[in-house]
Amino acid sequence: MELTHAHRKDEHLAVAELEYRKHAPASSLEQMRVLHNALPNLAVSDVDLSVHDANFPLTTPFYIEAMTGGSQKTGIINQQLAQVASETGLAMAVGSQSIALTHPEAIETFTIARKTNPNGFIMANIGAGHTAKEAQLVVNMLEANALEVHINVMQELVMAEGDRNFKWADSLAEIINTVNVPVIIKEVGFGMYKETIAQLQQLGAQYINIGGRSGTNFAVIEDRRNRTDEADHSYLYDWGQTTAEALLEARAVPNAPTIFATGGIHSPLDVLKAQILGAKAVGVAGHFLHTVMQNDVAGLITEVTQWQTDLAKLYTAVGAKQQSELLQVPYVLSPELHSYVTQRGLQNN
Repeated sequence: MELTHAHRKDEHLAVAELEYRKHAPASSLEQMRVLHNALPNLAVSDVDLSVHDANFPLTTPFYIEAMTGGSQKTGIINQQLAQVASETGLAMAVGSQSIALTHPEAIETFTIARKTNPNGFIMANIGAGHTAKEAQLVVNMLEANALEVHINVMQELVMAEGDRNFKWADSLAEIINTVNVPVIIKEVGFGMYKETIAQLQQLGAQYINIGGRSGTNFAVIEDRRNRTDEADHSYLYDWGQTTAEALLEARAVPNAPTIFATGGIHSPLDVLKAQILGAKAVGVAGHFLHTVMQNDVAGLITEVTQWQTDLAKLYTAVGAKQQSELLQVPYVLSPELHSYVTQRGLQNN
């Protein structure tokens, strides 16, 4: 019989897929319209989709975001995702490896990603509150190219067995400054505002994933898991900043760190919009999980390949030869999102 923690991993997987099938959330990036460039003066063959960052030399600006690992079932999913990453050249992050620190039998459910994709760009994952030593252990476990440290206050508060102590600043600073690979501080789906981003920057963070609301909602997932818990957290299902809002917040931070984004990414157009708003790379979790669970590895490979083709076309359509030129692409915001920008004083971003 598998561990309780491993069973929780399976529950997260099952509930996330069930919620996606019932009602895939609309992307918050639908509140942003990119203006059509009728004269881009560019050929698709001119486009370079690469991420120009010494620590993240990615050939494609979207990647497979952290989802799973820790149980036999989720280990199989990690193997499938790693196979897709290997075939398409995508980077990939595994889910939280904290279970593997205390239960060695879970290690293989994560290392299968490296075994399947020995030359790929793989990101390790651990939760805030762990030590720098533990963070280095999960990096070593995967021979990882980078580390995601997820911050998930609201998920923990909703989770019946979740943490209640969030004094994370000192340990985050130690991890950022001592682990031997680049570190991304990542929200899990409730977004960030500019003051938090600036605070993380002061701790030494050079890479931040704003992890906005509009994708997988862990308040919903934890409520579905804990049906015996009399507490109902439905009043928190719209808590936090959306992906669009959080990206606009990040643009208002002076000399901001490198920004990644995830949360409700369902199409190449969502990737493009997130990049126009300043994301260097864009993680895709729920949508790719749904595809691989419904259509197997071959189906996800087909989809990723199509996204790569279509994204190059979208770069062409807006007249951007490479990512840096996307920041000059004009756009308009919906009245609701424009109101957010105004109320938050983000107009000069």
